[in-house]
Amino acid sequence: DPIRSVAVLVVATPCPLILAVPVALVAGLSRSAHFGVLVKGAGPLENMARIVTLVLDKTGTLTDGRPQITSIHLQPGFSEDEILRLAASLDQVSKHPMAQALVLAAQERGIDLVLPTDVSELAGDGVAGRVDGRSVIVGGHSFVARQADAKLIEMPGTEAGAALVAVAIDGTIAGYIVMADPLRGDVASTLKGLRKDGVRRIVLATGDRAAVARRITKGLGLDAIYCELSPDQKVLTVLSERKYGLVMMVGDGVNDAPALAAADVGVAMGARGAAASAEAADIVLLVDRIDRLRTGIEIAKRSRRIAVESVVAGIGLSVIAMIAAAFGYLSPVQGALLQEVIDVAVILNALRALKISPAIG
Repeated sequence: DPIRSVAVLVVATPCPLILAVPVALVAGLSRSAHFGVLVKGAGPLENMARIVTLVLDKTGTLTDGRPQITSIHLQPGFSEDEILRLAASLDQVSKHPMAQALVLAAQERGIDLVLPTDVSELAGDGVAGRVDGRSVIVGGHSFVARQADAKLIEMPGTEAGAALVAVAIDGTIAGYIVMADPLRGDVASTLKGLRKDGVRRIVLATGDRAAVARRITKGLGLDAIYCELSPDQKVLTVLSERKYGLVMMVGDGVNDAPALAAADVGVAMGARGAAASAEAADIVLLVDRIDRLRTGIEIAKRSRRIAVESVVAGIGLSVIAMIAAAFGYLSPVQGALLQEVIDVAVILNALRALKISPAIG
């Protein structure tokens, strides 16, 4: 019967699939932005709903990102103000949180800084250059010793959450600046909640020394801790974690940008983080709160579920309408009207993503 055939063809359209998914995902993007989670597309939103492994940077991500000088350990022949003046003058060119904290500390002490020359920076390791005609290197202990070709000396002990910044002047390690950057207050509860949300593996990838990383993350229940990593090694860490499933990388610095780009979902702490990390990331947290990770994941999962529900319901109704049309219960005109009703119902259901109210927000 040609009339029945036309009626079947009229109701046999993929409109529920074509309409439901983009509407639900765009609504999810809008809802995420409302809570300070800027997602750069539907792809990252879908991937965020299926994350298996979470890779975290330490400084500025797990920690507050506002380091404070707790002590300065000097070698014979050097003064505290001299080391701080030379180190802070050189660090004016760096965007690393430790470097910015050094500059701020020197300014608070009323130390006059000068512009450095011949500056070179190895992201995540340190900075080298000349200040007042003197060769100055500031950064991690091994980096400074290697760049200055200086003899390794005994390092002072540090408390949990503290990091050492080595300073070499004219080829000699002049001393260490101990800086403390405590954990964020909501880190433990956030990581515990992420496991409840389905994240099965949480690891730390940091450029800091192993002793510092292990002390500050004690009690967080991390599955692995990777220490003293260069930016390239962070990328390799992210790629190696893919064997467990989709990987989310969270960071805030210039040295995290390559790893953010390599991850299935890169998340930048954008409130005070580097522009390079925000550029490379798929998602930017516009507020300086790590618990917004849970907010974003919850919205992503519920948006995806609403999209699937809408598709299943829409396609199911279309199949029922096709059967009814095949048996002559629907004319072509009735089928067309019914199909429009189904499309509108699917769109309205998908728009429920705009009303998602996450538990953490």
